[in-house]
Amino acid sequence: MGTIVVSNLGKAYKQYPNRWSRLLEWITPGQSKRHQLKWVLQGINFTVNAGEAVGIIGINGAGKSTLLKLITGTTQPTTGSVHMTGRVAAMLELGMGFHSDFTGRQNAFMAGQLLGMSTEDIARLMPEIEAFAEIGDYIDQPVRVYSSGMQMRLAFSLATAMRPDVLIVDEALSVGDAYFQHKSFDRIREFRKQGTTLLIVSHDKGAIQGICDRAILLNAGHLAMEGEPEAVMDYYNAMLADHQNQEVKQEVREDGKVQTISGTGDAVVTAITLVDSQDRPLEVVDVGQPVRLRITVQANKAIERLVLGYGIKDRLGQVIYGTNTHLKEQPIVDVSSGDKFHFEIAFPANLGPGTYSVQTALTSTDTHLNNNYEWRDLALVFNVININKPHFAGCAWIDPVIEITPA
Repeated sequence: MGTIVVSNLGKAYKQYPNRWSRLLEWITPGQSKRHQLKWVLQGINFTVNAGEAVGIIGINGAGKSTLLKLITGTTQPTTGSVHMTGRVAAMLELGMGFHSDFTGRQNAFMAGQLLGMSTEDIARLMPEIEAFAEIGDYIDQPVRVYSSGMQMRLAFSLATAMRPDVLIVDEALSVGDAYFQHKSFDRIREFRKQGTTLLIVSHDKGAIQGICDRAILLNAGHLAMEGEPEAVMDYYNAMLADHQNQEVKQEVREDGKVQTISGTGDAVVTAITLVDSQDRPLEVVDVGQPVRLRITVQANKAIERLVLGYGIKDRLGQVIYGTNTHLKEQPIVDVSSGDKFHFEIAFPANLGPGTYSVQTALTSTDTHLNNNYEWRDLALVFNVININKPHFAGCAWIDPVIEITPA
């Protein structure tokens, strides 16, 4: 079984004011240093246990790719250490180890040996590698004629031809088409069931929340947060609007879930309830039942334009449906400090059985990146049960009419 233990990991690069300083430092060792250290990562500590899936997220430049290079040994750390057990397969850069003048088949044999496979193993697995990659006759064409998606197909097929104890995946999967992305993640999920330890870097919120047990947020080279994927992704979402002098706070609810609230506070949600057609508050909803979401908003400052958005998320934190009054062409303009507004949103609860939450957003447009007055995750939690509908699978009630005629 594979494990990863990262201890006080850090990476710094030397920065010289000019090229002569570099030369002088080299020819006069032991004298005063002529460089400054630029830290890319510093003080990173975490453990990935056997069979666990951990996602790494952060804005561009946060240090995600550098961290993976340090873990896999392609870059040496300035401080700290990494200890791994088991057979490791890594996809850090698209087509890493491929030579553009050789064919896909030849590259598979060369790159496969870099991954620790024997030529006999590669020859035995080659039909499966070809079948999974689905690049057809291109397998015997030079890699220089491949598209980036074709390179990714071959690289992923090769790296996962044998189930590894540890699988490390960078953003490479985002290059492929939707079909192959689904196919790749299905293989990753199957590996997880078989006990493979997974470390994945992705901006895909659905992938992180759907596959991973934990998530790690990197910010400016430091570990900013570690915890359940939904809570970490909510905090990351709040950080995206960090330039607005906003406040970000997290609170642990009675059910143990972490609620993230962020924003400038210029407008806030003061009340939120879910009611039935008789105005009775609901905590349990029947599949397809007509409901109304009532939200009260108060402005604490004068606002030129106020937009309310909401989203319904499943138990993993993935948004099932979301919209806002900007998209519905119902914004409120010229809001004065102290104004209050009641929003009533009616819809049928066409959801599958399970636990759901409502997130709210108060902004000026259809995104919180410009004016994030308040973003509130887990603003309301409710359960959906199936009382009288035929059994069905999934998170949406889309009842069909099926007609059958003799062929």
